Amino acid sequence: MTRHYRVSADIGGTFTDIVYQDCTTGACGAAKVLSTPGDPALAVLQGIEAAIPTEAAIDFFVHGTTVGLNALLTRRGAKVALLTTENFRDIYTIQGNDRGEIFSIRWNKPEPLAPLEHTFTARERIAATGEVVTALETSDLDRLVDAVKEEGFEAIAIAFLFSFKNPAHELEAAEYLRARLPDIPIGLSHRVSPEWREFERTSTTVMDSYLAPVVRGYLETLIGGLDDRLPEGRGLHVMQSNGGVMTAESASETPLQTLLSGPVGGAIGGRALSAATGRPNLICIDMGGTSFDASLIVDGHPSTSNETKLEGLPVQMSVVDIHVIGAGGGSIAWEEAEAMRVGPQSAGSKPGPVCYGLGGTEPTVSDANLVLGRLDGSNFAGGGMALDRNTARGALAAMGERFGMSAEDMAQGVVDIVNSKMADAIRTITVRRGIDPRDFSLVAFGGAGPAQATALAEELRIGEVIIPVHPGAFSAWGMLQTDVRHDFKETLYGFWDLMELSHLEAAFEALARRGRDHLINEGIAPGDISFERAIDFRYYGQEYVLTIPLPDGPIDMDCVRNGFDAAYARQYGHNSPENRVEMANIRLAALGHLPRPENAPPAPLAAKAARARDVFFDGMAQPTQILDRNAIAPDGVVHGPAIIEEATATTLLPPAWQARLTEGGHLVLTKGGAS
Repeated sequence: MTRHYRVSADIGGTFTDIVYQDCTTGACGAAKVLSTPGDPALAVLQGIEAAIPTEAAIDFFVHGTTVGLNALLTRRGAKVALLTTENFRDIYTIQGNDRGEIFSIRWNKPEPLAPLEHTFTARERIAATGEVVTALETSDLDRLVDAVKEEGFEAIAIAFLFSFKNPAHELEAAEYLRARLPDIPIGLSHRVSPEWREFERTSTTVMDSYLAPVVRGYLETLIGGLDDRLPEGRGLHVMQSNGGVMTAESASETPLQTLLSGPVGGAIGGRALSAATGRPNLICIDMGGTSFDASLIVDGHPSTSNETKLEGLPVQMSVVDIHVIGAGGGSIAWEEAEAMRVGPQSAGSKPGPVCYGLGGTEPTVSDANLVLGRLDGSNFAGGGMALDRNTARGALAAMGERFGMSAEDMAQGVVDIVNSKMADAIRTITVRRGIDPRDFSLVAFGGAGPAQATALAEELRIGEVIIPVHPGAFSAWGMLQTDVRHDFKETLYGFWDLMELSHLEAAFEALARRGRDHLINEGIAPGDISFERAIDFRYYGQEYVLTIPLPDGPIDMDCVRNGFDAAYARQYGHNSPENRVEMANIRLAALGHLPRPENAPPAPLAAKAARARDVFFDGMAQPTQILDRNAIAPDGVVHGPAIIEEATATTLLPPAWQARLTEGGHLVLTKGGAS
């Protein structure tokens, strides 16, 4: 009998993680392979080949990728030509009127992705009401056509004034340009972000066009490699920044939605873990080889936003709030101004940490953990890699000589520094927002996360740490727990007390029709479609908005107004119920449920025999038991000091800490006599 699997892949800077779920039993397995930066799709194909038997069928495949994000961070996207309304050429270059760092005398505005010399204009004008003031002069576009041919532009972004109210001119311009430039992708602002605020909408459209050729080329390679493994009509799916998935075809049309698709999987996995364990508030941390991602689950739901900034440039799209810093197992320790730094530079997968033996010469966090005895050089990644402790120790000893420290002391210093950086990242999304981290459980995953989790918990005074199943591939696991999602929005501005209910409901119904049609075209059955509605509100005279979700059913306008006042008080500590309220945008998420089996605990595997070795804690070597996670009984308790090993990660259990398994196979760590 042919076995059927649901498969996900998370492409990181150092490792690519594969998670596969048996469609019959619900049991999951995981595998890790080194990433291939030159061709990220290659590592995905290698991982699937290693994890899934050739004769098995893949019923569903989803992956998260940082291809678009890396292209943005390294400024290796497409050469973009921006087309906008005559006399408004400087909108994107001038940017907004806010300063990113109001007290910094060295702050400079972010570098635009399309400089002023790459910006073109056309005579046309749409009024704020959507009426045509000046018809489009298509002859003005000929200069852009010539420039694309002569200067090698790879994409075009069109952002005309008030096109979100009337897209006629953008559509006319796109038709004219496509007839003359059939191979050049064209992004239209009314499709990318049909929302007010000219600079933000323009910035979002330019970024979408900047990423389009990169993301599409990557997807074409991956689709070609998987073509014979995927059933016809199902195709490949991509994780979105909003926490849902979409088909590869949709991702090619809206590449911007893939920007945070890798890190978001961990937050969605955290939502599933919250429901399974009955813990509504979680701090999710993902420490891989290159980066450290932190996110929150509050009352069972990921913290989200309708706008974010990347490289200082605003992006109007729904995103799961994730704070990312350069801190991972591959983060390099280096010297500056007679002080030691760790990261954000990473050794990546090539050459990798010194201990990998692939040519790396600069010590990293993984090298430090190996020297401290926290990693087993002969049992790393489930025995798939051998680590060279002597070479790692030599690199740390050489750095230690400059500070008068031994290799072990230097290793401890590297670990302490990276832990401090990660703790500050967690404070950014908790303490600085008025949230007490002690009210949360810490969920640690990623290949390096479980080794640092207890140190972070102690620094933040968090009482409970959860190490989920397959922690090194938990983000990939999270991708299997989500559904298809597409977000739709419309600027609908006015005073709430003057808004006609029939007009509001008609606007939502129009968005719902678009969402329903989109999902049906992607193969979602009508009975599996649902919607989530929300409205952006603000008090009269204010600049920023709060997004208020609407319950299902008829809209109760008084109840919605009261909900905004209550949400404002929760967010800012006060509100103004006597003040008038303005609405700015309506939002609708169209959700398509994907059938999936219930998650089953991992199938019991043969456990490696327990052993012991010296591990450094607080500068002292202590005899420490080394256990296989598969050897821990459901009702058993492990007392520190101990190291718990498994195929995708290593969990460090310091003295005074204890670990036990919970339902579902998750590992719970607590300090002292807590249970």
